[in-house]
Amino acid sequence: MRTTTAALAAALLIVSLTACGSTDNADAKATSSETPTPAATTNSPEAEPTPTHQPILKLGTTWEFESTEDSGDNIAGTVTVLDYKQGVRSIVSADEDSGTDGYEWAYVELKTCSTSGSFLASVEPWTISYEDGTRVESSSTTYDDFPKPEYPVETQLTTGKCVRGKLVFAVPGDSWPQNVVYAPYGLDAPQEWAVPTEG
Repeated sequence: MRTTTAALAAALLIVSLTACGSTDNADAKATSSETPTPAATTNSPEAEPTPTHQPILKLGTTWEFESTEDSGDNIAGTVTVLDYKQGVRSIVSADEDSGTDGYEWAYVELKTCSTSGSFLASVEPWTISYEDGTRVESSSTTYDDFPKPEYPVETQLTTGKCVRGKLVFAVPGDSWPQNVVYAPYGLDAPQEWAVPTEG
């Protein structure tokens, strides 16, 4: 049974986390917080509001972040959603595990790395979102035949170290998710990766 850690090691150290964009996709760069505000002029159209969300990335795109801890230490890392697969088999059905008919197993393959400093990588911030607003959390139970390697419940990462694995979810079998969502405590706007259309 998985348990939630209260500390989440400085909530995956993202107290004032700053997105640095993508290393794999130039279109995935995060909006700068220092974007100049256009000066108001007479009879000019209103300026568009600054986006309050991160750009949605493609699977396989790496998102970079950096943060400063209370101690003044700089921490930086990368997070990547590598793959999504639905219809995974297990000795225990997703129906049985979730207590709801029509569910099946799915996994998200993830990779988290520290490029500077030490922080905790955890399953806690990850969910799957659907177009109707539904959010699904990862399974609180793990079975021996779940896809390997499994993404660890929590891992302390130090500079130059990574963790990679598959995180399993019980999902509605008649629906296809829209995004994989990463929303650690302290991050102003969640980072999302789009799940390609089924088939």
